[in-house]
Amino acid sequence: MIPSINQMSAIISNNRHPRVALLIESSRAYGRGLLLGVSKYVREHGPWAISLQEQSLSDATPEWLTKWKGDGIITRLENREMVRVIQRLRVPAIYLRNPPANFQAPTLLTDHSAAARMGFDHLRERGFRHFAFCGFDGADYSDIRKEKFIRVVEQNGMRCHLFENPLRRRRSKSTDIERDGLKDGDLVAQWIKYLPKPLGLMACNDMRGQQVLAACRAANINVPDDVGVVGVDNDEVLCDLSNPTLSSIQPNTERIGFESAALLDEMMAGKEPPSAPIYIEPKGVVARRSTEVLAIEDRQMAAAVRFVRERACEGIDVSDLLKAVPMSRSKLERRFVKIIGRPPKEEIMRVQINRAKQLLAETNSSVEFIAEKIGFERAEYLSRIFKKKVGINPLNFRKQSRTAAAADKLL
Repeated sequence: MIPSINQMSAIISNNRHPRVALLIESSRAYGRGLLLGVSKYVREHGPWAISLQEQSLSDATPEWLTKWKGDGIITRLENREMVRVIQRLRVPAIYLRNPPANFQAPTLLTDHSAAARMGFDHLRERGFRHFAFCGFDGADYSDIRKEKFIRVVEQNGMRCHLFENPLRRRRSKSTDIERDGLKDGDLVAQWIKYLPKPLGLMACNDMRGQQVLAACRAANINVPDDVGVVGVDNDEVLCDLSNPTLSSIQPNTERIGFESAALLDEMMAGKEPPSAPIYIEPKGVVARRSTEVLAIEDRQMAAAVRFVRERACEGIDVSDLLKAVPMSRSKLERRFVKIIGRPPKEEIMRVQINRAKQLLAETNSSVEFIAEKIGFERAEYLSRIFKKKVGINPLNFRKQSRTAAAADKLL
């Protein structure tokens, strides 16, 4: 009689060295980040006996897996045969991508909604007011990121332009879809050529982002002045080899790997897995030259926004801004809201609060000193405004920031 997963878990609980298979691609930065997170968990809470080999996202099922005698699996590979093999092994398993319909397993995923919001905010803060998304249609991660980016653009009252190739053949594997999509260079160039400028474009991943940059060069489109591009995954090799270097959203892959290992440990000890996917928010946008611009067609407003961002922490107010960029106050308000999405007073405050966050997280300076450094007359005023804008007071923010930084170091 084959024991149930719970019975097997009870047997494992007395075993000091659980046998775990890591079926995660080592060919991509995302997979390597996951493996690093798992390794840090094992180093802290192990030891585990790990079965691992170099592989890509859609590799065939390793021969050793069919006869493997183990206790738990963490997988991200896109291979239907492998899913069937895992099901036959009847051990706790975690899937680190959107699972097939017939595969019931807990999942830990990057929060695509948060990634889309970060990409949009990054482009919007640089003054872009036309937006586009370029993905690999049919690849699950790309379709989800596209949907989320369209939503955030439309929620802000704008239209999102989409790249679509009507001649693309239907493929089942993401790697096949990507391989076909990398032949789209000329079509991407023609598509971008006729979009409104300046344009903020989010690519589904860094591979597509690098292709978009090459397409812009082929079409003599200036990056970042005419088109700003942000990718996803922050694959440093791809981003730094791009021309210009590619800004990218950095997923928290180490935390996903660490948390997946912790969850598998609990499952191997007999704990029931969560039924809903677990989403981990990305770390943020790593800015490089592909978005290093203030993309505002209105030169007068570009000067106004630059003045605010350079001098907000000197204690300026809207009257100082009007002296630097003469116009009526009502006209300034209207144009700021149209281009930046908020009035000048709020933009000044946003820059000040962001600087306060940085100083709280990175220094031991007192609240009184930080208030002075960002242009506030009194620490009490900073504390009140900070809590209103951020939701907690400055000292609690410092404590949370350092707790999160310490957790990242443990990862």
